[in-house]
Amino acid sequence: MRNVLPVLTVVAVIFVAWYIGAVALNATWAQDNAARAGVELSFTELVADTLSQDKPKLPAPHQVAVEIWETTVEKNITSRRSLVYHSWITMSATLLGFVLGTGLGIALAVGIVYNRTMDMSVMPWVIASQTIPILAIAPMIIVVLNAIGITGLFPKAVISMYLSFFPVVVGMVKGLRSPDRMQLDQMKTWHANGIQEFWKLRFPSSMPYLFTSLKVGMAASLVGAIVGELPTGAVAGLGARLLAGSYYGQTVQIWSALIMAAVLAACLVGIIGLAQRLVLKRMGMA
Repeated sequence: MRNVLPVLTVVAVIFVAWYIGAVALNATWAQDNAARAGVELSFTELVADTLSQDKPKLPAPHQVAVEIWETTVEKNITSRRSLVYHSWITMSATLLGFVLGTGLGIALAVGIVYNRTMDMSVMPWVIASQTIPILAIAPMIIVVLNAIGITGLFPKAVISMYLSFFPVVVGMVKGLRSPDRMQLDQMKTWHANGIQEFWKLRFPSSMPYLFTSLKVGMAASLVGAIVGELPTGAVAGLGARLLAGSYYGQTVQIWSALIMAAVLAACLVGIIGLAQRLVLKRMGMA
């Protein structure tokens, strides 16, 4: 209970601030409509109007909750109006990009740790790559891949990979270098070669760092998948829902897609956290 109470308190504060913000931002529209109709709204009527508008500037939490319920529970999951369907499309690109980014990140980290030249040349470029805004590079990636006939899921996965590989590289480099000098000297006294040193010492030592970076990489991969859907005019995916909502001023739809993306990210990161506890416990690190 002691652990739950602070969380519930923060959630309650967020909801109260959200409702206050919805009333404040939507009040102007309600007052303008009342003025044109020649009536004056009481405070109660004003609050009720601001929390029930069809296209509010800031939808109230209950409006977003109703939209999520109607587009998840009440819609067939194969329907294009279902958030479950759109979440699956985005999650597919997210997972593929995450796998590609993780593989690339681990490969680069191993090269950087074991090769002085890569450490001096590749690592600065890895860091510099993240200074390029993803909104600028995403259309370029999609255009280039479309030019060579690659469309569909893979271009979005490439954008996800671009965002997710960086935390894996940084985390794995730190993890592979975490064994101290005494441990490395001990491996030498056992006449361990480089491969044995890697699998018996460096790689196991990097596990806590790897899982931490995977959590960040998963969240970044989801962002990449959503961003990848924006410049393509996609008709499916959470990014497509955001686009459609912005085109038609459906702010409730936009917020429901954002909340769904947050829930999806939390679930995926939670799965990695569960795997982390199981693996580290198995290795005697937890």
